[in-house]
Amino acid sequence: MNLTISGHHLEITPALRSYVTGKLDRITRHFDQVVDVKVLLSIENQKEKEGRQKAECNIHVKGSDMFAESAHEDLYAAVDDLVDKLDRQVVRHKDRLQSHHHESPKRLM
Repeated sequence: MNLTISGHHLEITPALRSYVTGKLDRITRHFDQVVDVKVLLSIENQKEKEGRQKAECNIHVKGSDMFAESAHEDLYAAVDDLVDKLDRQVVRHKDRLQSHHHESPKRLM
């Protein structure tokens, strides 16, 4: 898995980098065919505090691309919300890939 973490208007500290990689391990636990992950953390220059810190992520898995973004007043909370959204998308994608069709009893004989 190729992981790219970049920051826009902020510096990515080692603590922030380890937090994001730790959270993204949850996605690879559910689906191990993740090829590429790009995370962009940014701080918007808005007057109101709420929704100022933004986290967005592109994930390339075998078969499709997924995108999610989240904004919050705390960057760590934005990352948590982002990973929750991505986890739901990955589990849904994995569920679609699995065949849920059963062989009919007539064909088994």
